[in-house]
Amino acid sequence: MKIVFFGTPEFAAASLKRLIEDGHEVLAAFTRPDMPKGRGYKLVPPPVKEMAMEHGIPVFQPTKLKNGEVARQLREMGPEIVVVVAYGRILPRAILDVPPLGCVNVHGSLLPAYRGSAPIQWAVLNGEKEAGVTTMYMEEGLDCGDMILKMSVPVGENETSEELYDRLEALGAECLSETMKLFEGGKKAPAVPQDDSRSSLAPMLEKAMGKLDFSKTAQEVHNWIRGMNSWPSAFTKYNGKLLKIHRSIIEQQEGILGKPGEVIDPENFVVACGKGSVRFTEVQLEGAKRLDAKTFLRGKALVKGKVLGENS
Repeated sequence: MKIVFFGTPEFAAASLKRLIEDGHEVLAAFTRPDMPKGRGYKLVPPPVKEMAMEHGIPVFQPTKLKNGEVARQLREMGPEIVVVVAYGRILPRAILDVPPLGCVNVHGSLLPAYRGSAPIQWAVLNGEKEAGVTTMYMEEGLDCGDMILKMSVPVGENETSEELYDRLEALGAECLSETMKLFEGGKKAPAVPQDDSRSSLAPMLEKAMGKLDFSKTAQEVHNWIRGMNSWPSAFTKYNGKLLKIHRSIIEQQEGILGKPGEVIDPENFVVACGKGSVRFTEVQLEGAKRLDAKTFLRGKALVKGKVLGENS
């Protein structure tokens, strides 16, 4: 099948690779412009660009989509279908109307839940027991098109967003591969409308959202730590310094065990929550390396009764 691909991060590159492996003719890859990274602000290409160049696929990195130029390029290429995976920009109607079989998107949630830019993170933040991917026909609204295929996986009780992201990256590629089979014969794949009454949003995360609220339950605090890994990272304050919490486990689900944020077991870095307690297992103090809690505690003796937070 003749395909034009739109995507940017590793999550998308995995799907592009699968399309190539499945023998589809990828006419071109559209991705975001190279971005400066590191201390030297060296321009770094998106993973999709690297994958496309590795396989000799033409790459386009437009800064504008609404001026008609991309739509014109697509009409000249003549794709049967356009595949979009984590491109990072909304495609205008002029582009959506080009391919005869439509534009198909791979979204990192079980739609209609978690429409938006951070579906995987919000699934973990909210403590979902199941997550997955959905392929759908694209419309101009936010992830609201008719659904073609879904695949799901259970979410581990201590699994982080980063870990789930990696698993759904592979699942997304598999789901896309199976979806493309439904287009064989040049016909559109069957699809079902989303139930808008069951929809929820997954907005982009911000750094300030990482601040831990220990007045919440141990389960909620634990979910927040998992969901904020690896960016922007959950954090609190320890002796006036920023303390990032990368991993935790639930020590106790129930009971009022101390003030919210109080260190109740300094030898194991157990902290009281509004209900129950959590044990920090991987932390990073401002200006220091990321360490497992046991290593951290060998150099930083905690005081029982210490309350973590802004004034600690």
